[in-house]
Amino acid sequence: MKRREPRSKTFCKKETTMESTQQHDENGVEEQDIAKPQTDGLSKRAQKKQLKQQRYEAKKAEKKARAKEEKKREAERKRKEWEEKLSSVTEEERSKLIESRRGLRKERMEKRSEERGNKIRRLTDARETGQNVVVDLEFSHLMTASEIHSLVQQIMYCYAVNGRCASPAHLWLTGCEGEMGSQLQRLPGYDKWVIEKENRSYMEALQDQKENLVYLTADSENVLDDLDLKKIYIVGGLVDRNRWKGITMKKAQEQGIQTAKLPIGNYLKMSSSQVLTVNQVFEILLKFLETRDWKASFFQVIPQRKRCEADSDEHQGGEEDKDEDRDREEECDDEKDYESERKKKCIEAANDS
Repeated sequence: MKRREPRSKTFCKKETTMESTQQHDENGVEEQDIAKPQTDGLSKRAQKKQLKQQRYEAKKAEKKARAKEEKKREAERKRKEWEEKLSSVTEEERSKLIESRRGLRKERMEKRSEERGNKIRRLTDARETGQNVVVDLEFSHLMTASEIHSLVQQIMYCYAVNGRCASPAHLWLTGCEGEMGSQLQRLPGYDKWVIEKENRSYMEALQDQKENLVYLTADSENVLDDLDLKKIYIVGGLVDRNRWKGITMKKAQEQGIQTAKLPIGNYLKMSSSQVLTVNQVFEILLKFLETRDWKASFFQVIPQRKRCEADSDEHQGGEEDKDEDRDREEECDDEKDYESERKKKCIEAANDS
């Protein structure tokens, strides 16, 4: 009886490689539709979050396209209704309808012009009497293009909210260089914004005010009790998906400037971390300037999904991975909330003069 010879290792390796390739071809068809993110040097957790972010961006773009198409259809519907209405009346009635419509349009334009003028006056006065708030934009080199885009949207929302306030703050943007500066310049009407825009750091731009600089960071041990008009409060402009924890506190310590944190823990419990978006922090400061009430300011600005009931301790625990995933999902939700406001704010900023 002939002894059966084992197959060579080389042949087995080739066969395994062929099977692996076939498996990849069968299972990877749908994945070709989604561009694979750059994963060099990233942990599995970071790769998972990056892929999740990419899918979110694709979904957001699809939603935006649908909204644009719906708006176009609605405009067409209104145009047809107007034409049908004009065609169904006499010539005299038609003239009256057209004249009435022109009068309403003129009235709206005059009202907008008046509101715009009042807004510019308030923002101009804030340069002399308003609370100074700086958004530190020196972290752009640590962020991806999509994260910089997200931060630019938050800054645009800050400006729009500030412009609507009866007593706005004096807003500063410092470190407006590189990709961050380029994206800001592409915002409609950005060159007409009534704020301070500095390519320099706040340490250079406000070097004679160093003793009044206060960096707002959740890592500080100093709780902010009140706002002082003499102080200049700094908000870190960083969308980092939890990659750079404690970086703002470290920066402030190295520069030898004061730090403080909002008294969130004194008034409510957060469902996860106390890290808020730039526009949320800025709006909380504006609300407090208006009401002098921290609790009211937090509850008006911080979304319900980021808060939990005082007796609901079950949300306080959990594994680190779940906490970070929840933070990521909440941040995406915040971006969805403000995306619907984006076009309106762009038009508002563009109309500044």
